[in-house]
Amino acid sequence: MEHEAVKGPVTSPARRGGTTRTLWRRIREPLAQSRFVKSFIAGLFANFVRLVRLTSPLVKGSTQVAGGAYAHLEPGIIALWHGQHLLTPAYYPKGRPLVAMVSRSADAELNALMLEKFGIEAVRGSGGRDSSRHVDKGGAKALIALKKSLAAGKNVAMIADIPHGTPRDAGMGIVLLARLSGRPILPSAIATSRRKVLEKSWDKTTINLPFGRSAVIVGPPVFVPADADDAEMERKRQEVTAAINAAMTEVYRLVDGPK
Repeated sequence: MEHEAVKGPVTSPARRGGTTRTLWRRIREPLAQSRFVKSFIAGLFANFVRLVRLTSPLVKGSTQVAGGAYAHLEPGIIALWHGQHLLTPAYYPKGRPLVAMVSRSADAELNALMLEKFGIEAVRGSGGRDSSRHVDKGGAKALIALKKSLAAGKNVAMIADIPHGTPRDAGMGIVLLARLSGRPILPSAIATSRRKVLEKSWDKTTINLPFGRSAVIVGPPVFVPADADDAEMERKRQEVTAAINAAMTEVYRLVDGPK
């Protein structure tokens, strides 16, 4: 006599996939809010940046920041572009205090946590969209904090262009900080020969890769007079834009060699 096999419930591949996605959605938000998880991820990023620095020797022609070539201009305002700044903590000389402005966006929190791994202080703010008379409340607080840091003898680092604004075009915030503090803006750039450019990102974010060459350029300082009017502030903003772009052109020339 034949016996019919007893069949249990059958779960289709589509349903299993849906269950997995539902489970992931349930745990994703708590993970995203976990300070421990964020700190762990930031630690991974920090170690990767250290690996890039360790395996990518500086090429001839790089600015010797570790040797104090710009010590006579300190404390200064290190100016960088969005998407081109990720290596800065690993290349900044040890033993010199640094305070960095980090965007107030949720995405930038990992960046702030990574800076902590290098002993760099972070203040949250943005670069200022319009004239020097129209800085948002959060940005104004950040500028005050950075001004106090400069007065205390600490260098500060600031991303000059504005989040999701026009990439590689300086905002007014960094120029205002230079006017208020009397300290120079130091247009800077870092590049590696091995890299991946995220072409679809608004700022063409560059992921630097290990086992190549690297270069650092700090260009001529930009000073902003304490009595600068709106027209002069705009001229200085354009000068900062041109100076950082010139530094970028030079670092890529150094790491990529002649075409």
